[in-house]
Amino acid sequence: MRKTAKADKEDIKADLPQIAYADMHCDSVTACCDEGARLKSFTGQVSGEKLRKSGCAVQCFAIFTEGKNAAADFEKYTAFYFDEIARGGLVEAVCTADITSAMARGETAAVLTVENLGFLRGDAAAIPALAKQGVRVASLAWNNPNAFADSSLTPAGESAVEALNCGKVIVDISHLSDGAAERVLSISRAPVVASHSNCREICAVGRNLTDALIRRVAEGGGVVGLNFSKTFLGDGDAEENFVRHFRHLLSVGGEDVLALGSDFDGILAYPEIADCTAVRRIFGTLLRCGIPLRTVEKFALGNFLRVFREVVG
Repeated sequence: MRKTAKADKEDIKADLPQIAYADMHCDSVTACCDEGARLKSFTGQVSGEKLRKSGCAVQCFAIFTEGKNAAADFEKYTAFYFDEIARGGLVEAVCTADITSAMARGETAAVLTVENLGFLRGDAAAIPALAKQGVRVASLAWNNPNAFADSSLTPAGESAVEALNCGKVIVDISHLSDGAAERVLSISRAPVVASHSNCREICAVGRNLTDALIRRVAEGGGVVGLNFSKTFLGDGDAEENFVRHFRHLLSVGGEDVLALGSDFDGILAYPEIADCTAVRRIFGTLLRCGIPLRTVEKFALGNFLRVFREVVG
């Protein structure tokens, strides 16, 4: 009989294997900045101290902005991010060598990402400056139409994808419409990711990916980062729901598409997955449900590193 997450909860103890992981998305920089806190000791779902305890190898920190003050907010949040990096506890990573170096020292590598390029107001020519600044993953829009994307990509959006490819920035389709995501996947010359999206077949909300999109991401060599949001995993038991999405993503896209994108500090979370220190528990759940260690390790870190190495270098 196949094991279930619920049946094995009591077996999830501290003797779990030490599995390093990469989290492709959190909103902790903007949340921490808005609270006037320090990222090292932030009381949210992600902090420098919590990441160290959790065994996180790579944390992608998203800068999210929207509205009339978006451009100014982007400058404010990025300044905060670099100030927090300078304070210590996290290591800025702009290439794969930075990540592997940080891992060798037992430190967490921080990768700067952008959630919603709408603040550029359709100016794809501004993207090289973001790449030079250290941005390594970026999405064109966030739920609402902008100058880059609506039901599909605009001409400016197509130019933005080309600029991101040229700048060695990973294109992220989370929060795009199905049509815009399909167009990105059709024209991108590099693997594409959905940094924090789940499976629509399991939980029927628009933010989750259709099976068709999952296949397209997988066929292009990209990854889908499963998140911990109650809204996108579904009601009921947190770990059972996560395993259902994991198994479906594995079935549709294969083991090379699996990745993690928690969405911490931007979601309504389950009590069982309250913050990043619970990530290791999820690995234990997957193992006890019969998922091979090799597959869990690819989900946790290996697949992300493969895409990062291929696109960013």
